[in-house]
Amino acid sequence: MNRFYTLTLLVAAMLFAQLQSARSDDSVSSKIIADVVYGHKDGLALTMDVYRPDAEANGAAILFMVSGGWFSRWAPPEQTKPFFQPYLSNGYAVFAVRHGSSPRYSIPEAVADVQRAVRFVRKNAKRFQVDSDRLGVLGMSAGGHLSLMLGTTGDDGDSNAKDDLDKISSRVAAVVALVPPTDLRVAVWESPESLPAYRGFPALNLAMEKAGPNSPLVHVTPDDTPALVIMGGKDELVPEKHGHWIAEAFQREKVKHKLIVFPDAGHGLEGEENRATMIREAVGWFNEHLAKK
Repeated sequence: MNRFYTLTLLVAAMLFAQLQSARSDDSVSSKIIADVVYGHKDGLALTMDVYRPDAEANGAAILFMVSGGWFSRWAPPEQTKPFFQPYLSNGYAVFAVRHGSSPRYSIPEAVADVQRAVRFVRKNAKRFQVDSDRLGVLGMSAGGHLSLMLGTTGDDGDSNAKDDLDKISSRVAAVVALVPPTDLRVAVWESPESLPAYRGFPALNLAMEKAGPNSPLVHVTPDDTPALVIMGGKDELVPEKHGHWIAEAFQREKVKHKLIVFPDAGHGLEGEENRATMIREAVGWFNEHLAKK
């Protein structure tokens, strides 16, 4: 398997173990509701795991995009909980969202899946004891791309839709995107700018005509969600220019945003100080934009 593909699939799991600013045995405990079904496709269930703090809940929620190379891997929720602990400890409910995976399902289908996940959480906000107007999204690499797609393409729902869930808004209130590809037009295989490493990602075997509509950069408009983007200055897989491109677009459209580049970090945002800063900045961004109004 391509080494970059392996890295992207495993980097989130590595961070689960390394980014614990608060241990699960001495911080706010949470209840886990595993494998909540938010949709079906081809006879298969689309699922998410729900983590709720037992105390000090602030009513807001963070949807984490479980995605590396647009491949969504299942893991026991108890194992992945440490990654979410900083957010749980700050009173957030967390929804770990899995989408239909590459190569069976395409990037446009993954985008549609996570949009459906937002609609599902909003429709069931009372059930999950969260505020439907205070939903944030978080993701790394492909998960960061999906998070930005949610922030730039959110809609109010279609009142004429046949599926009742499609009548619900897919808008979110805050985005945190870590090392996200922001323009697939330079990444899909037929692009002359596509990096050799991208041949290890079947999801990027995507027609150029679909690359633009599935690029966050293309969709930036003044009503977009406030977004924090964090890049690695030595990232060979998703170069830091992706962060600058979308920051410039946000600036042009007067969208609230923040771009952070760790000069010495690669695609895994390596370094204890970098990771501590990443958590602090992410929690701070959510605290600012998901605060109760």
